[in-house]
Amino acid sequence: MNVFALVDCNNFYASCERIFQPGLEGKPIAILSNNDGCVIARSNEAKALGLPMGAPAHEYASFFNQHKVEVFSSNYPLYGDMSRRVMEVLKQFTPLVEVYSIDEAFLQFAGFEHYDLDAYARQMRKRVRKWTGMPVSIGMGPSKALAKVANRVAKKFADRTDGVYIIDNEEKRIKALKWLPIGDVWGIGHKHNKRLVFQGVRTAYDFTQLSDAWVRREMSVVGLRLKHDLMGVSSIPLEMTAAPKKAIATTRSFERMIDDYGELRERVSTFGSLCAEKLRRQNSRCHAIYVFVRSNPFRDDMPQYRNSTLVSLPFATHSSLTISQQALRGLDLIYKSGISYKKAGVMVTGIVPEASHQLTLFEYENPKHQALMQSIDRLHQRFGPHKLKIANQDLSRTYKMKQARLSPRYTTDVRDVICVK
Repeated sequence: MNVFALVDCNNFYASCERIFQPGLEGKPIAILSNNDGCVIARSNEAKALGLPMGAPAHEYASFFNQHKVEVFSSNYPLYGDMSRRVMEVLKQFTPLVEVYSIDEAFLQFAGFEHYDLDAYARQMRKRVRKWTGMPVSIGMGPSKALAKVANRVAKKFADRTDGVYIIDNEEKRIKALKWLPIGDVWGIGHKHNKRLVFQGVRTAYDFTQLSDAWVRREMSVVGLRLKHDLMGVSSIPLEMTAAPKKAIATTRSFERMIDDYGELRERVSTFGSLCAEKLRRQNSRCHAIYVFVRSNPFRDDMPQYRNSTLVSLPFATHSSLTISQQALRGLDLIYKSGISYKKAGVMVTGIVPEASHQLTLFEYENPKHQALMQSIDRLHQRFGPHKLKIANQDLSRTYKMKQARLSPRYTTDVRDVICVK
């Protein structure tokens, strides 16, 4: 018998800040996006105050002051390291772990028929809290979808479940599915939700009562697997290895408006180089490069402009030189003078595995690029990122986001390690 569990960190970003600042316990916390733009995460206390997701930080400054909301810039090095520590603890309880996101993981328990799974889950929850400081909720069930539903129950009724809930019989399954709105079901997006509601489907249980033929016709085999999973027939397997990304992007909102074309070119060149590095890390190459620029849509007093283009490549590449050069070719096509630019970005797409890219007969990349990129990556690994740059990047500049409320990197920078005096 297989049992699946979903372990979800409670208010992950806010909890990361609280772990190293216990005085924040019980206080409302908001985490801001890159460049301190808008709210991307809230503690339960902040949600209770009515702080919406995506709230622009500059518009809610008085709200933060009035309600004494603790506001932090995104500290991704800290969040990434805390996520890694939580996942390492979970792997002590089963080797079958799928890291689903930065704050979630699916676990599979095979051969645990004679275990008290409730006690095992509570032991797991206790150890994660003790060893990392992170509070988690755990849902368990005979399939991934039901584990996800159980996790929602564990979180919603934490006062009764103490953070752990197991769907282990038909009565619990039906009760949980009748409680869960169809729009909150894992894998049901806005488009499917609208179609299902039109069909009279209001809850997850209603969805399981639809015919297989209708679900497959309207929602493909993916929807059919979800339906079977919700019925307790495991149909969505654990993914132990993360699938390579189908598109990789590097985009930035600038700290200030950029009027100079040379400076904008330097930024786009850097974004292209960063995308190339990400491609090499996942052993992939790309066939196309998407470039976009835009002005500040919130500045009605200034000329507005946004544009994008797709540059197709004659061969698949992961070379920083080639991608940066072609990204600049795309920028040349869409640049408009007289505009103050607030954001730009580069996305590589048409991604194929390094080992299976198609060679071309008449056009090909300089073979020296491969060895050069390998040397650059080794040097960056040894001495740190961005030590070597290509000629059209600013050698004296390292892009720095606006992070006025950044907390220390307690676990990833020796200079920020807490000292007990």
